[in-house]
Amino acid sequence: MSVENTQPSQAAAMEKSTSGLLVAGRPAGSARDLENVARRTVGPASRASSLSASLRSDVTELTVTCLSMAVGVGGDSTTASDADIAELGGRAAQWAREGVPLRAVLGVYHEGIQMGWDLVSERASSGGAAHLTKVAKAFVGLSERISTAASSSYVDELQAVASEHHTAAHTVVTALLSGHNARSVARQSGIELADSFTVLAVSIAAHPDESNPALPRAVTARRKLRRVQAELAIVCDRSPLSMLSAEGGTILVPGERDDEWVATLVERMSAAAETAVTATVATSSVNDVPSASDQVHELLDLAQQLRRPAGVYRMTDLVLEYQLTRPGPGRAYLSRVLIPLDNSPELLETLEIHINHDLNRQRSARQLHLHTNTVDYRLKRIAHLTGFDPTRPSGMRHLQAALVARKLEAISPSA
Repeated sequence: MSVENTQPSQAAAMEKSTSGLLVAGRPAGSARDLENVARRTVGPASRASSLSASLRSDVTELTVTCLSMAVGVGGDSTTASDADIAELGGRAAQWAREGVPLRAVLGVYHEGIQMGWDLVSERASSGGAAHLTKVAKAFVGLSERISTAASSSYVDELQAVASEHHTAAHTVVTALLSGHNARSVARQSGIELADSFTVLAVSIAAHPDESNPALPRAVTARRKLRRVQAELAIVCDRSPLSMLSAEGGTILVPGERDDEWVATLVERMSAAAETAVTATVATSSVNDVPSASDQVHELLDLAQQLRRPAGVYRMTDLVLEYQLTRPGPGRAYLSRVLIPLDNSPELLETLEIHINHDLNRQRSARQLHLHTNTVDYRLKRIAHLTGFDPTRPSGMRHLQAALVARKLEAISPSA
C-alpha cells in the first residue's frame, strides 16, 4: 500500500499516526517516511532470498501495509479496520496460489508489525505504564487478527488449488485409461504428459481399525487413503496421476522406473497405510496405457486368487500363471495331473512348500517339521503317483503348472 494508492482519509490517519515518531534520527514527517523505512529494511533481505522480482515487490508493499497498520494502532487508534485485515488475508490467498510457503507469508506480516512496534514503543512508554500496556495489548490483538486472517485465507486458497488439481488430474487419468484424447485433455488441464509411464495396479489391505466396531469404518478407511496419497506425493518427483480408493486402484508414474524404485514406493505406501500393499507393474508408452492398465489389473487379480504374499509383481513373475488363466484343454489336463494325490493331502502340502522354497530340501523340512529323509520319501511318492519326478527339472515344471492349473480350475473351470 503505497502513499499514492492510499485513500485521502487513510492517508490523513497515517500522517497523524507518525506524529512524534523518529525515522533515521529525525521526526517522521509523513507516511512516506514509513514507506522508506520498510523499503530499506525489507529490500536487502528479499534480494538475498530466492524470491522473484515480482514477489520481492509484493513483500515490500505488504510490509508497508503492516507497518502502517501497526503504527496506526500505536497512535490514536487501538484497532485496525476489518477491511484492512481482509485486504491482508486476500494477499495471503494470492501467495498461496503462487506457491509461497505459509511460514514466509506470516514472517512478512510479523516483520511489519515488529517494525511498527519498534517505531511506536518509545513514544508509548513516554505516556506512562498504563498507556504502554494499552498499546502493547493492541499490538498483540493486531498480530492475532492478522495471523488468523492470513492463515485462514492461505489454507482456504490452498485447498481450492488442491481441489482444482485433483479434479484436473482425475480427468487426465480417465482420459489416459480410456485412450481418448489424453494429450488434448492434459493441455486443457494444464498438466504436462510424459512420453512413457510406469503403470501400477494396487491393492491396499484393510487396516485393523477398519474391523474395530468402536470406530467408524468409513472414517478409518479414508484416513488410510489420505496417508497413502500423501506418501505417494512425497516419493514421486512430481505429483503422480492416480485413481485410488481405500481398497486400491491405479497409479501412473511419469517415466520408466526400475524395480528398486517401485519396491521402495510400495514399501513406503504400505508403511503409510499401516497394512499390506500388493502391486503389479508394467511400463508403457502414453498411447498404450489402457492396455498396460488392463494387464496389470489382471495380474493383480491373479496374484490375489493364488494368494501370493504382498509385494510387487511383474509379468515375468507370473507369466506361467498368467498364461494358464486362459481356460482350455491344456489347463484341464494339467489340473488332473494331481488327482492321484487327493487322498494324500500331506503330499500336496509337501509339493507346494518345496516349490515355495525353490526346491531346497532343508528349508522345506524345517517348515514341515520333518527330517530331510522324510521329505525325500514324500517326493518319491509324488513321482510314483503322478508320473512326474519333482526332483527333476522337467518333472517339476509339469507339477508346478499342475498346481496353478488346479487352483485356477477351482475358480473358473474350463468348458
